[in-house]
Amino acid sequence: KPPLLICQLPTVMATMVMESIGRVFISLQQIRQVPRLLTDAAPSMPDTVTDSEVPAYFRERYIFTGYRPLEQSWRYYFLSLFRRHNETVNVWTHLLAFLLLLGRLRQLADMVDFSNDPHSWPLLILMLSSLTYSAFSVAAHLLGGKSELFHYLFYFLDYVGVAQYQYGSAVAHFYYAVDETMYRNTQGIFMPAATILSCLSCLGCCYGKYCNHTLPCWVRKVCQVVPSMLGYMWDSSPVAKRLLLWSSDDPAVAYHFGQVGFFLSCAFFFTFPLVERCLPGRCDFVGQSHQMFHVLLSCCTFCQIHASYLDYVHRRQLYSNLHEKGDAALFVGLYMLTLVGCALITAFMLRKVKLVLDFKIKSK
Repeated sequence: KPPLLICQLPTVMATMVMESIGRVFISLQQIRQVPRLLTDAAPSMPDTVTDSEVPAYFRERYIFTGYRPLEQSWRYYFLSLFRRHNETVNVWTHLLAFLLLLGRLRQLADMVDFSNDPHSWPLLILMLSSLTYSAFSVAAHLLGGKSELFHYLFYFLDYVGVAQYQYGSAVAHFYYAVDETMYRNTQGIFMPAATILSCLSCLGCCYGKYCNHTLPCWVRKVCQVVPSMLGYMWDSSPVAKRLLLWSSDDPAVAYHFGQVGFFLSCAFFFTFPLVERCLPGRCDFVGQSHQMFHVLLSCCTFCQIHASYLDYVHRRQLYSNLHEKGDAALFVGLYMLTLVGCALITAFMLRKVKLVLDFKIKSK
């Protein structure tokens, strides 16, 4: 019998190999059917349109094609994640950043005791605020094209995300990066001022969007950029002072330099649409300044998170001596207050938008 089994072994092995090849072939066939399945899921998805076919408040300077038509189903806008239009890259840049941030949060959760160590809470606020601004940005660029009302709603939420991330940056810098002299001089005012500046940033961005096509472009940019820049200068002042006095044995200083450099670069591309101005009509899909802004802001965020983590590890004796026992809980409370303040601002500005839209409807 053993010789018989040996003789049958090649047949058995051949059968197993053929079965494996058959399974792989079936899997490849299924993968090849994915594009057709996506097409069948949305057989009537309309093509993109030109700037002349959408209302003025949807148009971006020097972007002439690739706009999605208004008043389509929600499924159309969700599925447009996989279609080519002038917001595709804007969506994917921050969607990928969001997924990478989730992975980074999971790594930190394995190394940091967020539950029992109050000193880690500013780092957690920075992580949560980073996830929030990237998620809100994805929603704005993906779903903001449905109608005028939803355009303002989702972009107002985007500005809430930016404002609360501004606060998250402030609390991480003031808690981990500040030196003793600056802490003593600003102890009672730094974080309350950061809360106020975050709310002003949200208000300025919402107002600039609300007046998007009734004010000159430079006035809108002033409304959006100036409050955010003032907030950034205040929130990053502990880092700025530290970089002026940097030493080579500081493990986080290179990442602090990185976050400052990336932020200044992304602020430039947000303010000046340089690429599409030089190449009008050629950046409708890829190459827009706002896409570069997204990428550079994400790089800034990752540098900032890693720098804050290194400060959390290596400067523990300093910040443990500086901050009182209840400071971390107070800063969490101010973060919640910032969210509430930004939500109220958004509700107020959205109400103004609804009044304008109702007036337009009645005047027709």
